[in-house]
Amino acid sequence: MENMIELAVPAWLCIPFAGLLLCIAVLPLVKGEWWEKNQPLVVAVCSLLFIIPFAVLNGPAASVETVLECVLNDYLTFIVLLFGLFCVAGNITLEGDFAGSPRINVALLGFGTLLASVIGTTGASMLLVRPVLKMNSWRRRKRHIMVFFIFLVSNMGGCLTPIGDPPLLMGFMRGVPFFWSMHLFKILIFNAVILLTVFYFLDRRAYRKDIARGLKPDISKPGTDFKIDGLHNLIFVVMIVAAVILSGTLPNMPAFQDASGNPLGIHVFGEVTLSYASLIEIVIILLAAYLSFKTTDAKIRTRNHFTWGAIQEVAVLFIGIFITMQPALMLLKAHGAELGITEPLQMFWATGALSSFLDNTPTYLVFLTTAGTLGFTSGMATTVGTVSVKMLTAISCGAVFMGANTYIGNAPNFMVKSISDENGINMPSFFGYMLWSLMFLVPVFLVDSLVFFV
Repeated sequence: MENMIELAVPAWLCIPFAGLLLCIAVLPLVKGEWWEKNQPLVVAVCSLLFIIPFAVLNGPAASVETVLECVLNDYLTFIVLLFGLFCVAGNITLEGDFAGSPRINVALLGFGTLLASVIGTTGASMLLVRPVLKMNSWRRRKRHIMVFFIFLVSNMGGCLTPIGDPPLLMGFMRGVPFFWSMHLFKILIFNAVILLTVFYFLDRRAYRKDIARGLKPDISKPGTDFKIDGLHNLIFVVMIVAAVILSGTLPNMPAFQDASGNPLGIHVFGEVTLSYASLIEIVIILLAAYLSFKTTDAKIRTRNHFTWGAIQEVAVLFIGIFITMQPALMLLKAHGAELGITEPLQMFWATGALSSFLDNTPTYLVFLTTAGTLGFTSGMATTVGTVSVKMLTAISCGAVFMGANTYIGNAPNFMVKSISDENGINMPSFFGYMLWSLMFLVPVFLVDSLVFFV
């Protein structure tokens, strides 16, 4: 909704969003069983605490329009993509004589980091999370493995193409060339080398402690024999990636635009329209998930310990997050240009800090639009104005990299946490995870600031 900034949005309307985040962070620690049973109730209450005051201030129609806009055009495509990849990846299993050693884990995380730009951070995360868990199932100390998995595979690795992470897809739709993001390769390699080196020494220490306790992998010939069952499901992964690419390219085609250049779609309510491009994306992804289940032996899902718990939890929590974050996004859209952010270093940290808690796609767009108004005469020509290469680099890195700072910063983060919890790994709490990011990620971002953005 382009007219959102004209609506009455006082800052206190952000309280339900903050309250929901606090519930996600605190209740699992103090009321674990109650939280597991009552997540939908908490989400509903927090959502209503935003919707009702918003309706009083702006009218019921504006409230319905705002909620429908975020649910249909943001949340629906988000959860369908996550669902599709969750289903397809759950039908692929890796069998063989593999043991989760430091070297193998570094190799897997490195491979996943590069793969994320090919099939997206969500795709790479869903495809690799279970093999990583399976290879390290014999180990006792392994939460650090999944934390760094989130850092690298679920976030940083998606910076090289518009397929990798939705903010870059938004940039592509605004005129940034498809392969421009390859300019970020040197920054990605720089960060990955630092983090993988740190991870190797952490993992080596934990590995030696596990070995000293008498823990051993149940294999006869380590690293010599393996097979992949359900390999045909890679076809459905390609289908899903193609659907994501289409969602970014079809809206720019005349056949999918009206006379004014707006995307064509199904009118729902007020100014809310479900675009045909989004509908095509949803249909293709759901078809891929259906075909994956129909063509794969159920025994593979059994060996993967496949359950619906993780996707259910993410679906419930994130619809509340998407709804209650609307006031924060509206305020950002309305006042982003007034923040006085004019330097790449400022853009990197502002975009990153907000992307840690808000949807990084609209955050990226707000700051890209802001950068387009700064009067650059050279750089990247976009539909929102010319943006210097250094500024665009800072905005892109901030949006993609710093989604790793919290569990809610990027779509796969919470999913990886939930799947890890289901497989017996005691993952850090919400604040516990933020402590990990403060210890290992923020120092890297400070170095990035000095090397690339000053």
